[in-house]
Amino acid sequence: MSLIETDSNTFDALGLSENVLKAVTDAGYQKPTPIQAQAIPYVLMGRDILGCAQTGTGKTASFTLPMIDILASGRAKARMPRSLILTPTRELAAQISENFQTYGKYNKLTMALLIGGESFGPQLEKLDRGVDVLIATPGRLIDHYERGGILLTDVKILVIDEADRMLDMGFIPDVERIVSFLPRIRQTLFFSATFPPEVKRLADQFLMNPKEITVSRTSSAAETVEHSIVRCGGKDFEKRAALRAVMASEEVKNALVFCNRKRDVDVVAKSLIRHGFSAAPLHGDMVQSARTETLEAFKAGKISLLVATDVAGRGIDIQGMSHVFNYDIPFHAEDYVHRIGRTGRAGTKGRAFTLVAPDDAKFLAAIERLLGKPLNVVAIEGIAEGAADEAGETGRERGRGDRGGRGRGRRRPGERDRERSPRREESDSAPARAEESKAAPAPVKEQAKEPVRANAPEGRRRDNRNNRDDDKPVVAFGDHMPAFLARGPSPKRD
Repeated sequence: MSLIETDSNTFDALGLSENVLKAVTDAGYQKPTPIQAQAIPYVLMGRDILGCAQTGTGKTASFTLPMIDILASGRAKARMPRSLILTPTRELAAQISENFQTYGKYNKLTMALLIGGESFGPQLEKLDRGVDVLIATPGRLIDHYERGGILLTDVKILVIDEADRMLDMGFIPDVERIVSFLPRIRQTLFFSATFPPEVKRLADQFLMNPKEITVSRTSSAAETVEHSIVRCGGKDFEKRAALRAVMASEEVKNALVFCNRKRDVDVVAKSLIRHGFSAAPLHGDMVQSARTETLEAFKAGKISLLVATDVAGRGIDIQGMSHVFNYDIPFHAEDYVHRIGRTGRAGTKGRAFTLVAPDDAKFLAAIERLLGKPLNVVAIEGIAEGAADEAGETGRERGRGDRGGRGRGRRRPGERDRERSPRREESDSAPARAEESKAAPAPVKEQAKEPVRANAPEGRRRDNRNNRDDDKPVVAFGDHMPAFLARGPSPKRD
């Protein structure tokens, strides 16, 4: 594996144009990260890239900066983008678009964002005007292609970002189909935090003589993150209590809380809000407008805790995030690297806590094998008390009355609700009931006697309002004779 060695630790030595260097300086960056220093010169040379670097090391800028220079000359045609960037999530696509806006402000490049959850109209309008950079998720891109709204025959640069996440989310068939629409002569860039063998075999199909660039050990975590685990019970209320106890023991500026399932995201977020934490959920079932609004509030500091699934773990780039909490331990060890990569970015310190239940031993062992070291076990005070409070609160919620009963527990069978009948309380004693009966005797209504059917058993009565010919004998139907048979045959007409 050959790496590019640079004589300088500045962006000036990478061969970027003056406009791009000025935009980078305006953004406050002085020297490139290792993945940027090694990838940018190869991208400017037109080579295919197979880049692997841990999350938070600047992979996005390593392909956006040289792409701006490459696309600076030329003009896009209507519905024929000049470059294509595929991402697995909407949040990551939005982050990449922000990078192009930041670094390309001195270049006149057009850009379109094709993601789900938004209307097709505005997206089609941008495609009709022609775009230099097209950032898309696979599903929405295929929808536009099948509707005839886009042609991919003029794509010169293809970027597949977070390729391993594409594999995990089942996007690989869509990616293979999209690549079949592209011209064979193109420049292809693969960037990801991890490169399992399946993704490596997929890259061999798309890349031509790629330059492999790895700046850290495969599936490694940042050294700036302090890893800790907290032992807790396996029940949901025990884990929620443990999560709150850990947060109370730390000085949390802002943090991501990861859950494995979308249904747990809402439950955990509501639990945190109920106990006074500033939290909000974020998952794939939310509409795009709600996801965007929640993410913007989190970035602005209006929300300090964001409860999310792994889908939200990619693409959230917030500088200075202090903590990451794993409410559920990830099923795949590689996902642990992505989760904790949201903190400790750009050389800053970060802390990551993982709740480990008794049944999570094998998942914890897989993470420790991947990292090559055991995780630090910490003891947090107040977990048992919080679990007891949570259990009591859950029990009270479950013990509420039937529909409409507020604050009452379940009533025993046969027990009447005295709160609904205050008159019963006034005359609850036997003497009071006797005096009440003497004072106001209840009137007795005279009931009309019902006729007794001739063929019915003695003592049995039935309503004969629908039977006009009740005196005719009925055979074989008992008391359930249909009315139309009891009336007999209709008279013949001339």
